[in-house]
Amino acid sequence: MANKLYVGNLSYSTTQDALSELFGSVGDVVSVDIIIDRMTGRSKGFGFVEMAEQSAAQEAIDQLNGREVDGRAIKVAEARPRREDRGGDAGRDRRRW
Repeated sequence: MANKLYVGNLSYSTTQDALSELFGSVGDVVSVDIIIDRMTGRSKGFGFVEMAEQSAAQEAIDQLNGREVDGRAIKVAEARPRREDRGGDAGRDRRRW
């Protein structure tokens, strides 16, 4: 298991500082990144938290998955690796026949 966690179903008002404090109650937090929509500048409702230790990451999943934060039950799970085929026209054949 990796140390990076996916955190979903976040309220748009949830801040990185609030997540850092919440996850910090379980173990040492390396980084917190709430994903922001480029067009609106608003949270997309999910983010990632990286824990210093693998055991702390598992403990965060066990303790925080389903916990209510800012009025919403958050989802905490191991983050999946980023896919290479995401975004833009990458991998598409743009030629016209």
